[in-house]
Amino acid sequence: MKKLISVVTACFNEEENVELLYNEVRKVFEKLSEYDYEHIFIDNASKDRTVAILKEIAKKDKNVKIIVNARNFGHIRSPFYGLLQARGDAVISIVADLQDPPSMIADFIKKWEEGYKIVVGVKKESEENSLMFTIRRLYYNLIEKLSEVDQIKNFTGFGLYDKRIIEILRTIDDPYPYFRGLISEIGYDIFHIEYIQPARKRGITKNNFYSLYDIAMLGITNHSKVPLRLATMLGFCLAVFSLLVAFIYSIYKIIFWESFSVGIAPLVIGLFFFSAVQLFFIGIIGEYIGSIHTQVLKRPLVIERERINF
Repeated sequence: MKKLISVVTACFNEEENVELLYNEVRKVFEKLSEYDYEHIFIDNASKDRTVAILKEIAKKDKNVKIIVNARNFGHIRSPFYGLLQARGDAVISIVADLQDPPSMIADFIKKWEEGYKIVVGVKKESEENSLMFTIRRLYYNLIEKLSEVDQIKNFTGFGLYDKRIIEILRTIDDPYPYFRGLISEIGYDIFHIEYIQPARKRGITKNNFYSLYDIAMLGITNHSKVPLRLATMLGFCLAVFSLLVAFIYSIYKIIFWESFSVGIAPLVIGLFFFSAVQLFFIGIIGEYIGSIHTQVLKRPLVIERERINF
């Protein structure tokens, strides 16, 4: 009996790319005839023709399965939910915009057959905007230093996951999961395959500043207590420093009562400095409280509108 490989693609307004991606994946599995495969597209309530195009494909090819969400549930919940619906012996996550090269599927499967439960693609270079790639790299370096477990740098989720890993993910009751961190958290050996990320050729990215900020803060709050500990330690140090400055100023004023003028400048500078520090760490604490709030609500990952070919 052939092993089944599930390919999962999350999409939103990708009418320019979904058919091309489908064809690329199909070509890969034509060469891997020893495997059966299913290609699951989970659509986040697209406003363009993405779903219509996918339905036309699904009519002709029963390997293609579609989940259409009732609304846009975001770029974190929908892809994770799609992975949990796969029934393959191995599951491959690949994005719709062709910035994850479908040709690497064969490499992933080869390493999986060698015994690795997790095989991931790691960007060593990117043809995207160099400034954005540099910022992303700095973020990955930061979260690796802050995290309590080793994180995979320059990893976006593109990779292969054995069905045992998917079973573990199904047991994790997290309504807003940071998938990249969970893969490291599980603890299995991970094989890295480096690749050069191609530039998006069709359409525009659906990620904006808020969505990128959201996933960045999610990675930090889910896998590190360092910012909270830093707030405590820095607060203590600043309190000691302030006490020393106040003591020195008091002694100096007593000794040189007539000639020493304290002035307003130190008060203004100190006020703004400490206010800035306080607001920064209140914001950090707010991020953690927001994360707790999301967990407490226990809302479903997504709500489906329809399924096709399941």
